[in-house]
Amino acid sequence: MKPKNSTPTTSAGKHEASFRDPSGYMFHDGDTLRRAINPIYFPQYNKLKESGFFNTLMKQGLLIPHTETSVTDDKIVITPEPIPFITNPYEWSFQQYKHAALHTLRLQKYALSKGFILKDASAYNITFHQGKPVFIDTLSFDFYEEGTPWRAYKQFITHFFGPLVLAKYHGTEVFKMMQTHIDGLPVKLIASMLPGKTKLSATLHTNIHLLAKMESKHSEDYKAETKVAKLSKKAHSNILENLFDYIKKLELSERTEWGDYYDKTNYETAAFEGKKKLIREWVTPMAPQKLIDVGGNDGTFARTVLDKVPHVIVTDIDSNAVDYNYQQLQENKETNMLPFVCDVLQPAPGIGFNNTERNSLIDRLADYAPDITMALALIHHITLSGNVPFEKSAEFFAKFSKKLIIEFPKREDSWVESLLVRKREFINHFDFYNEADFEKGYEQFFTIEKKETVPGTKRVLYLMSPKNS
Repeated sequence: MKPKNSTPTTSAGKHEASFRDPSGYMFHDGDTLRRAINPIYFPQYNKLKESGFFNTLMKQGLLIPHTETSVTDDKIVITPEPIPFITNPYEWSFQQYKHAALHTLRLQKYALSKGFILKDASAYNITFHQGKPVFIDTLSFDFYEEGTPWRAYKQFITHFFGPLVLAKYHGTEVFKMMQTHIDGLPVKLIASMLPGKTKLSATLHTNIHLLAKMESKHSEDYKAETKVAKLSKKAHSNILENLFDYIKKLELSERTEWGDYYDKTNYETAAFEGKKKLIREWVTPMAPQKLIDVGGNDGTFARTVLDKVPHVIVTDIDSNAVDYNYQQLQENKETNMLPFVCDVLQPAPGIGFNNTERNSLIDRLADYAPDITMALALIHHITLSGNVPFEKSAEFFAKFSKKLIIEFPKREDSWVESLLVRKREFINHFDFYNEADFEKGYEQFFTIEKKETVPGTKRVLYLMSPKNS
C-alpha cells in the first residue's frame, strides 16, 4: 500500500497540480497541504482579503475556507481546509458537472460585482466537498479592468459549456474526453460534434459555432494583430446570465443499464434487508473513519452505515446511478458522502504533463486510505464481463484497502447465470467461477476473517484483511 501523501511533487517541492501557476503553488508540509503565494500576487491577495471578498465566499460555501499561516516579504502561506478526496471532471455525473459549471458562473458574477474577475475557469478548479461543489483555487481572482471581456470565457466554454452541451446530445461518456484534453475540449471539435440544428440556437451559435469560426479565421491569418476586445460590464453580465440560464435548463435524456438497478434486483425484500443488517453488524464494531463502496450504485448499502462513518465514498460505472445518489444526498443534506463515476475495469490514469498533474484513481485511493472497502454485487461483473481473474481483482483492492467486505454471488445466482449464458460457446472457459477458486485467488493478497451467506440468497459475504497491512 502506498504511503499517505504520496502525491507527486516537483524538484522544487511544488505540488504537481499547481506548478503552472505564477501566482503561487501548493505544497505538503508533513501531512498538511498548504498554499504559498508569490509576491506577484500580493496586491490581489491583500485586496481580496481586506475587502472581505474571501470571507464572503467562504461563508457562502463557494470557496474552500483557508487560514493565513505565515507572512514574509517573499511568501505568504495559507492553509486550506482539508478535502478528503479530490474528484476530476471526467468522474462527475451530469448533475455534478452542471452544478460545477453554475458554481463557476456564480463566482464570476459575484467577482464582477465587487470589482474582480475569475481569471481561471478550469473545471479542475472545482471539486466536491460536503455534498456540493466548491472552488479550490484561491489565487484565481484578479482585478477587473473596465471595458475588458472575461479573459476566462473561452476556458469556460471548453471546460464546462461545451462538454455539457455535448453530453445532452451524446451522453455523459463525452466527459471522459477531459482525460485527454486537460486544457479543455477544442471549440472546433465541440462544434463539429453538435447537430446542425444547434446553429439555430442563439446561445449555441454565439458561444460555440461562431467562436469556432472566429478561432479558425485567426489561426489561418497568422499575421493578424492581437487586439483586446472591448466589452461593457453590462454586456459582460448579460453573457454570464445567458450562459447560466441555458445551463440551468439543460437535461440529460440517456438511459443506462444500471440506473434503476435496485428496481430489477434479484433480491427478495427480506434478503435485501438481511444484507443491510449484516453489513451494519460488520462495519459498526470497526468504527471506520473512511469507507468506500466500489460499484455501490445509488449508495443504498453505504447509507446503512452513513451515520457511523465520518466520510463515505460511493463509486459506480453508471452515471445515472451516480446522479441519483448525488440528488439524494442533496435532498437529505448528507454532507459526509461523495459519489462519483468510476469504471473499475479502467480506473482513471494519471494525466497532464509527465502524467502527474492529476493523480490516477489508484494513487488517490491509496492516499485516501479507506478503513473499509466494500465491493458488493461487483465481482461477477469484473470476472465474467471483464474477464479479470480473481487474483487480479484481489491485487487491485489490496492496493488501497485496509479491510475488504466483498460479496461473491455463486454460479446459481440468477445474475451470474445470465452473465454466463452470454458467454455462449466460451462458457466452459469460466468453470473457475466458483467459491473455492474465488477464495484461492483472493487469499494470495488477503486473509479471510469472516464468511457468511446472505440470508435468502445464493450470495456469500466475506470480510478480509490484506496480507501486506
